[in-house]
Amino acid sequence: MHELGVVFHIADAVTDVAKQNNVSKVKKVVMEIGEVSTVVNDQLIDCWNWNANRTDLLRGCEMEIITIPAVTYCEDCKKTYPTVKYGKICPYCKSERTYLLEGNGVSIKQIEVD
Repeated sequence: MHELGVVFHIADAVTDVAKQNNVSKVKKVVMEIGEVSTVVNDQLIDCWNWNANRTDLLRGCEMEIITIPAVTYCEDCKKTYPTVKYGKICPYCKSERTYLLEGNGVSIKQIEVD
């Protein structure tokens, strides 16, 4: 389960930002998780809840996840399409000369504080 490692990284980043801004309590962390990032959202939230309750700064802090759709670009026909539905082969021209534009990242979008 690599979600626990991801959670430790998120918690460290949130803690650093909180310290830099003299924040004593974080209420919510909003994450953007790519549709093909390999992160399992439910496991990430479970790990977050366990880890957040270990510190006063994050105790009770909610994690919200916004899923970023995976989008692939075709170099031959210059169109984009939903990656999960069609995979690597372009549904318009059947080319395999495609690459992922977005949808595999993990980032902190927002931190809400008291």
